[in-house]
Amino acid sequence: MLASKTPPQNQAANIENKLKPILRGLNSSSSHIEASAVMSRDGLSVASVLGQGVDSDRLGAMCAALLGLADTTAKELNRGELKQVLLHGTQGFMLISHVGEKAVLAVASKPGTNLGMVFVEAKKTAKKIEAVLG
Repeated sequence: MLASKTPPQNQAANIENKLKPILRGLNSSSSHIEASAVMSRDGLSVASVLGQGVDSDRLGAMCAALLGLADTTAKELNRGELKQVLLHGTQGFMLISHVGEKAVLAVASKPGTNLGMVFVEAKKTAKKIEAVLG
């Protein structure tokens, strides 16, 4: 008898259920962190803890595109392997970084944020996410 496989939609929901508490932990690690999301390298939303009115699918696509362009730019300018991208806007920061070979982590924070703390928390969170994704 063949073993039944978990349908892909159930697998995705299971992964999302494992990642959301990790993202909530990241968001609660500092009052300056406002939102976070995990997406696949091709921009599909995996899990997110975002503010109202933010479309996780659209955010995923934009972050993956930004990271892809930054990867190409880093290679073109002989900067080595890209680690992260930091966006600085009038309303705060957005850190986008690779999570292993499979995913991308995006973290939004308020203006005046201690960026060193955000980098440390994002790195710790990326390791937890990578463990879940395998």
